[in-house]
Amino acid sequence: MDSKRLASLCRDLADNKKAENIVILDLRQLSSVTDYFVICTGTSEPHLRAIVDEIMDTLREEHAVRPRAMDGALHTAWVVLDFFDVMVHVMRAEVREHYDLEGLWGDAPRVRARKTARTKPEAD
Repeated sequence: MDSKRLASLCRDLADNKKAENIVILDLRQLSSVTDYFVICTGTSEPHLRAIVDEIMDTLREEHAVRPRAMDGALHTAWVVLDFFDVMVHVMRAEVREHYDLEGLWGDAPRVRARKTARTKPEAD
C-alpha cells in the first residue's frame, strides 16, 4: 500500500471512531523522515484509546500493516503511530493547540478529505 493510501485509510479509521479535526499534511517535499502526518483530536483518554486501537487493529488484521513504533501514552494526551512513511498523531485538543504541528509544518499542503460531519475538506 502506498503512503498516500495509508494516510487516507488512517484518516478514515480515525473518522470511524469520531476523531475530530482530522488533517493530513503532505510532507514529501519538506521532510526526509516521513511522507505524511495524519493529525486528529480525541476528546478523552478512552476516546484516544478507541482511535488508536481502531487504526492499529484494522491495519494489522485487514492489511498486515503494523507500526514501526508507538510513542507517547494515553495519559500524556498524545500518541504517535509511526508507520515509516505515515505518522499518525492522536492528541487531545489542548495538546494539539499547544504543539501546533499544523503551524510548525505550515508550508505542507493539506490532502483533500472527503466531507464528513467532523472533517471539512481543505482547499487545494
